[in-house]
Amino acid sequence: MLLWDIFVLFTRVALFSWGGGPASLALMQRECVTAGWVTSAEFADAVAVGNALPGPIAPQVSAYVGYKLAGVSGAVSAAAGTVLPTTILMLVMIVFFFGIKDSPNVKAMLTAVRPGVICLLVWTAYDMARTVLGANKAGWGAALVGGWDKLIIAAAAFGLLTFTAINPVFIILGAAVFGLMVYR
Repeated sequence: MLLWDIFVLFTRVALFSWGGGPASLALMQRECVTAGWVTSAEFADAVAVGNALPGPIAPQVSAYVGYKLAGVSGAVSAAAGTVLPTTILMLVMIVFFFGIKDSPNVKAMLTAVRPGVICLLVWTAYDMARTVLGANKAGWGAALVGGWDKLIIAAAAFGLLTFTAINPVFIILGAAVFGLMVYR
């Protein structure tokens, strides 16, 4: 029964989030934390691990949560719930979309959905920042003072992503090496 519950939760997240994997993380986090399957900190760890690997983030994070709950079969159930329903839906939609993609109604809907996706991404970053910096417990002032080192890491990573063509994998690997040297 747990495997079915895992599959259904991740299917629900996949079907009711817009904007792809990163945008689905906000809803995924809310659903998984509300279900009591992971804490916000564990979810942040899942996102960090998923970002350190190549490939789409949503199935990776869902597999992390599924594995925590039910081992390999839980990971497979979670990843399948994240990928299968939307892949089938996408295959069906492709057939119809090319016939309506230039429709004013479709363009109007997409114009409004895109800013909503930005909101989901910003909220996910905000919630992860609260967890990583400790603002959930200490408040933002204490978190910013106590987490200054993590802010510098985040700012450096943001600067590298924004102003260079460096592959994000190398940024994550560099942060991991830095963490191993400094925080061990």
